[in-house]
Amino acid sequence: MLPATSKLCAAISYRHLRNMTGLRRQAAVAISQELSRLASHSPGPSTWIHQVRRRSSLLSSRLEEKPFSEVEMSYIKQGEEALQKSLRILEDQDDWKTETVAGNGDKVLSKVLPDVGKVFRLEVVVDQPLDTVYGELVDNMEQMGDWNPNVKEVRILEKIGKDTVITHEKAAATPGNIVGPRDFVSVRCAKRRGSTCVLAGMSTTYGAMPEQEGFIRAENGPTCMVLRPLPGSPSQTRLTWLLSIDLKGWLPKTIINQVLSQTQVDFAKHLRQRLAR
Repeated sequence: MLPATSKLCAAISYRHLRNMTGLRRQAAVAISQELSRLASHSPGPSTWIHQVRRRSSLLSSRLEEKPFSEVEMSYIKQGEEALQKSLRILEDQDDWKTETVAGNGDKVLSKVLPDVGKVFRLEVVVDQPLDTVYGELVDNMEQMGDWNPNVKEVRILEKIGKDTVITHEKAAATPGNIVGPRDFVSVRCAKRRGSTCVLAGMSTTYGAMPEQEGFIRAENGPTCMVLRPLPGSPSQTRLTWLLSIDLKGWLPKTIINQVLSQTQVDFAKHLRQRLAR
């Protein structure tokens, strides 16, 4: 199913096919069917996967609002791919191992995937309603460097339609410079339908942002954050963060694993502090 979906999405990007609205609708249907399949295989996250599928059904109408260039369509396709891959990883509940559990219940899990490597999964509950959390992570993403000391800067390089952005992120060096400064160029896709939000992303290339002096260009993805109201408590939000990063450079895996899991724990702490203000 996924290869067919990718071919349909890729075909849209060719100039001589962009006016074939039927093909665009077919691509959107294929994406919707893929998310529907995911929803039918697991009783856990199936509800929010279904909600995201409903949101993705609007893709064809969004694509017909304005003509996108071939390059823009390729970025939209990458964002959709990141979303689909992330949901598939989160849907599979098997083989997750506990990395750490904080006293407040914050939990980091991990698993190794053959085609991705080691991925980390943060599960937390934030004492703020979903709209507040969504606004901070999406609408105010360029301010993340103000409150998260692990991030030096997040800058939006380009917006494509309503859901897709290209960003450049600079990560701060770890204490003692064990892991030096890294930067990322990412395509991000935000989907919101009712009370469920998925913020997905993956590394991409962007001609106007070549590698920067003093930074190692790392890669991330597929990665995503899922936001849902806590059942029975709409003033609280359950946040699930799937993290997959290749930091590049010569680093022992033990150090990488420790840094990434700690990064997720620190993120939850700093996010709560930011929202409390």
